[in-house]
Amino acid sequence: MRNNLQKMKVFLMITALLFAAVLTANAQNREVSGTVLDKTMGDPLPGVTVLVKGTTRGTNTDLDGKFTISLQPGDQVLVFSFVGFSPQEVTVGNQSVINVELDEDIQSLQEAVVIGYGTQDKKEITSSVASIGTEGFNKGNFPNPQSLLTGKVAGLNISTPGGSPNAQPTVRLRGISSFGANSSPLVVLDGVIGASIDAVDPNDIETIDVLKDASAAAIYGTRGAAGVILITTKKGSTKKGFSNVTINTFGTAEQATNLIPVLSPDEFRARRPETADFGSNTNWRDEILRTALNGTTNASLSGGFENTSYFASVNYRSNQGVVKNSGRETLNTRLNLSHGALNNRLRMNLNLAFTDTEANDIPGDALLFATILNPTMPVFDNSPNGLLNGGFFQPSGFDNNNPVALINTVTNQTKVRNALYSYRAEYDITDDLVVSAQFSQDVLNTLNGQYSSRLDGSPNGGRANNGIAQQNTFDRTNTVISGNLRYETEIFDGMNMSLLGGVEAQLFSERSFGAQTRQFLYDQSWNNLGAGGIRFGANTNLYSNAEKSQLNSVFGRANFNYRNIYFFSATVRAETYSGFGREVQTGYFPAFSAGADLSQIFDMGPFNQFKLRSSFGIVGQIPPSPNLAIAVFENGNRVQLDPDNINSAWVPTVLRTDPNLFLQWETTRELTFGLDYALFNGKITGSMDYYRRNIEDLLFQATVNVGQPNPFLPGQNFRTNSVWANIAGLNSSGFEFLMTANNINLGGGVTWTPTAVFTIYERARIQNIGAGGLTLPEIRRGVPGAPGVNNAQVIRNIEGERVGDIYGPRLEGILENGTTIISTETPDEFERLGNALPTGDFGFTNQFNYKNWDLNFLLRGSWGHQMLNSFRLFYEGDGNATWNSVITKNTPTNPVISNAPSQISDFYIERGDFVRLDNLQIGYNIPTKSSMISNFRLYAGVQNLFTLTSFTGVDPEVRWVDAEDPFNPDQLAPGIERRNTYFVPRIWTTGLTITFK
Repeated sequence: MRNNLQKMKVFLMITALLFAAVLTANAQNREVSGTVLDKTMGDPLPGVTVLVKGTTRGTNTDLDGKFTISLQPGDQVLVFSFVGFSPQEVTVGNQSVINVELDEDIQSLQEAVVIGYGTQDKKEITSSVASIGTEGFNKGNFPNPQSLLTGKVAGLNISTPGGSPNAQPTVRLRGISSFGANSSPLVVLDGVIGASIDAVDPNDIETIDVLKDASAAAIYGTRGAAGVILITTKKGSTKKGFSNVTINTFGTAEQATNLIPVLSPDEFRARRPETADFGSNTNWRDEILRTALNGTTNASLSGGFENTSYFASVNYRSNQGVVKNSGRETLNTRLNLSHGALNNRLRMNLNLAFTDTEANDIPGDALLFATILNPTMPVFDNSPNGLLNGGFFQPSGFDNNNPVALINTVTNQTKVRNALYSYRAEYDITDDLVVSAQFSQDVLNTLNGQYSSRLDGSPNGGRANNGIAQQNTFDRTNTVISGNLRYETEIFDGMNMSLLGGVEAQLFSERSFGAQTRQFLYDQSWNNLGAGGIRFGANTNLYSNAEKSQLNSVFGRANFNYRNIYFFSATVRAETYSGFGREVQTGYFPAFSAGADLSQIFDMGPFNQFKLRSSFGIVGQIPPSPNLAIAVFENGNRVQLDPDNINSAWVPTVLRTDPNLFLQWETTRELTFGLDYALFNGKITGSMDYYRRNIEDLLFQATVNVGQPNPFLPGQNFRTNSVWANIAGLNSSGFEFLMTANNINLGGGVTWTPTAVFTIYERARIQNIGAGGLTLPEIRRGVPGAPGVNNAQVIRNIEGERVGDIYGPRLEGILENGTTIISTETPDEFERLGNALPTGDFGFTNQFNYKNWDLNFLLRGSWGHQMLNSFRLFYEGDGNATWNSVITKNTPTNPVISNAPSQISDFYIERGDFVRLDNLQIGYNIPTKSSMISNFRLYAGVQNLFTLTSFTGVDPEVRWVDAEDPFNPDQLAPGIERRNTYFVPRIWTTGLTITFK
């Protein structure tokens, strides 16, 4: 019995131990399951990350939002996270089923900044980067995306002098960055490098990120010297079964403003001889101006199902100009499609966009003569001679044209078709390693047609040639193929690392064709060049050309984050370009940046962020053409060996430029020190940057002497008068400031969010002009023009001095008879009268909210730049019997100037400082209880309400280039307001936005 009891005790003990072991084993391998839902829509969320807090163990939800995870002893909390939603922590306890609802987190989406080939949390950024989202964009009628950022980003100047609906803005980031190459920032549209800005409508843009310094732009190597603008378009929703339709439509009325004062017909008669009186009273500007009525409509569809999201839109814009017969119509369509497969480990994106634009321009001379033509001349002439001009009165003499006749008898039409398609796929090889590939192609087709009618009576115009017609085409294809690997891991506790490595090939292809003919029996326009009887000689032409080039790249980037306190980033890119000398086709572009958030280390009182950062980077500059390093031949004059035999005509080739086998990259080195700050728990946020930029080996077409030894081709002499060379350097610096006060409570339910940005520039100074034995102590540009001021280039760029210095004589007095006396007529004795580039820019945005009302306005301006007022220079006096006289507040009246100008003087150089109320908009969100409508908003606004300036020309906007030749704007001749500047409109807008769900 005793033995049996003992055996029973042993059996019970073993049974208990086995039971405890089973319980322990079950506890060690306990599983928890559940479902994750979207709290707003109630839909399951696939791809949500479920992690055991403090470990890397976890899983993802399936297509139905379900998950199962094994727990070990000590596992207490699960963390649920998904892009676009706020993370959530849940204590497990004894639960075996855990269901979670995640809230959408718009703020977290805004904290991700696009940095090139990926994104980075804003808190980790150590370079100078600015990011603007939809809510921060300028409000109004903007036909181009750049204008959304005007006055919004410190260091970024966006200038559109005049108000032509077909003008593209001049964009400069941290001032001038080149002589002969491109100075506009690189545009990257949804990852497509160098995409045409016409490929996107402003309505479709979600965010714009600006890489301002060389460290941030170095990932783009040779194309980042002028900065980078990254545009991200809108995407669909990740919510299953979710979709909405948004319609935004508005109309505008535009009227010309700031018209330069001129003499009335009676005042003109009083100051001119009787022979100048033609008996009429004509306001020429009224004759060509109109109130332009325009409309824009955007319709978009966005949504998602299963693992697919989509966004589709159609945009139509009508932009009449305030000058009759000028305007622009644009139709833009877009489809963005994203799909996740293999439990969302494979993600695919398709972006398609097509833009069709038709633009009509009027002759620039019409803008000039509408201001200064004799106001006693009639518009129409019904005499036999007038009927030959289509019934328009045609003034005689040099430089006189009827502006009404010009805009009606001269046609200039451009049709632009732009197609952009991009395919991207990325796959999670492991949870830490992602591979991606992208193929994109941007195709631009431009057709321009011009016709000068047989009724155009202007000198050497259509009537003198029985009609002149021309047609020009330009086709460009930009193809990019790239692939990269991205690896992210935690090296040790608190140290996170992200590595990126990739390769890329970019292929450029361009071709153009043009033909011009004259002598038409009757007006045929430019659609029938074959009807022209004369195809050789003056006012005729035939050309075609094509060119290709390739840029191959290898790049890498490493980012480190230690406990969200210390940050470090390093980038390098190596590129080989086919368009340089064979010995110098490869360049290397490294960058480094580091930062530390001191508020995470020390108690800094009101500061909850105080991140100091510094960066250094080297970037390059791609040349404007791939043929600059080689000897370039072009067609010479036509030679007919036998005057009686047309078949004996030949066109020989001539050398256009000499080769330079050592032509290489421009190189920009930039050092930046910055501070990102936030006070009072984010109530005040902002940044400050100080930068120093040094540019070497600037690309430029230098003038040389034929027969002089060619240092770039040893043993040979120059055979032409020009060669492309790396000839100079530029040094500049600046300070940038940004501050936003978020939702200041003004009482009574009114909140105010002001944002201030300003930039102080130290203008670029020229260094080391000359290369290979070439000596160019200065580069002179900017001839004011005819009549009388053709023998002096007023913009001088001198070694050791600043780009854009204006030189000329000084006005010493005006005699009693109205004759002006200047200090010298000799250009070599001219003095420096000012500089055309600004010393500062600012923007002041204000957002007010009250219940369902909102008010937004932007004040912006520039200061420190001087400008040549060409209207005053040529037309301020009474020296010409047929031109009218401008009578600005700076015009002398006692005595009145009587002589025509022979030179500029300091008298015509004016300060361009200005403050402009750029746009103002008020809106109201109408409350709706409809189950189908989620948003109904009415708004109204005005652009260019007023401008405060002492400048008496058409527009005080900075002239970064001289656009006298619109196809070859001159960066070395800034600051000249030309007489063909388009009138500036004031734009009144009213519209509505409605979203259906």
